[in-house]
Amino acid sequence: MKWMVCVLFVSLFAFASGGVPEDRAMFDAAAAGQWQEVFSDSFTGDWHKQWFLDGEVGSVENSTNGMQMTAGPQFGNDAHHMVLWTKESFTGDLKIEYDFTRLDFETRCVCILYIEATGSGKGPYTKDITEWNDLRRVPTMSLYFNHMNALHISYAAYPNYGNVREPYIRGRRYMPETGKGMKGTDLLPDYFPKGLFEPGVPHHMTFIKKGGEVFMRVQNGEQDYFCHLSNTNLPPVTEGRIALRQMYTRSSVYKNFRVSTPK
Repeated sequence: MKWMVCVLFVSLFAFASGGVPEDRAMFDAAAAGQWQEVFSDSFTGDWHKQWFLDGEVGSVENSTNGMQMTAGPQFGNDAHHMVLWTKESFTGDLKIEYDFTRLDFETRCVCILYIEATGSGKGPYTKDITEWNDLRRVPTMSLYFNHMNALHISYAAYPNYGNVREPYIRGRRYMPETGKGMKGTDLLPDYFPKGLFEPGVPHHMTFIKKGGEVFMRVQNGEQDYFCHLSNTNLPPVTEGRIALRQMYTRSSVYKNFRVSTPK
């Protein structure tokens, strides 16, 4: 009987903690210490003050409920992607937090957080991405993974094609100008959460970037899910802007966006 109770407790803990208890311990260790907030936006005021947008089809609207981002409706049309960038750049280790509520009912496409993005420095893709904003008026995904250094975390994410509709969380470290696209950019492992990111359910998102690793926590009223994404063979990203991407067809509300650095 004691053995059965122990197994039941471990199973419940694993479900609440994303299935891998070690991920929670690593997140807690990464989050430990003092952090100093260096950027914040409630998303209830005018987003233009601190952000700029790639893409001309999607809409961004502020209200007392937060900021609603709605990408274009046409699946497969690159002009219907959207990416919202901070005007401010950041350096070093970061903690990024915000509230996220999915509005769409799609089982394709992804939402992405970009961390510390800069241009490759080759040709027109200068380090300061604002110098080539015009090239991203149509925000084709390949412009980003082929020509930027950045960390990419996709969540509330689904495959675009195929019969498998299982949602996933996945990380990448873009390696620009290699001619290999996203091959070899994975931050391992992938995660396949059950029950996260249901439409209309608020989630509190926390990402801690330390060197080449990202520690992630997703909280809603029923789940507390942890991830640890890493590829120590790739060079770390050290500076750049932060962005929220929504692929075509996706719509979400964001609120209380904060960035902190170690104090």
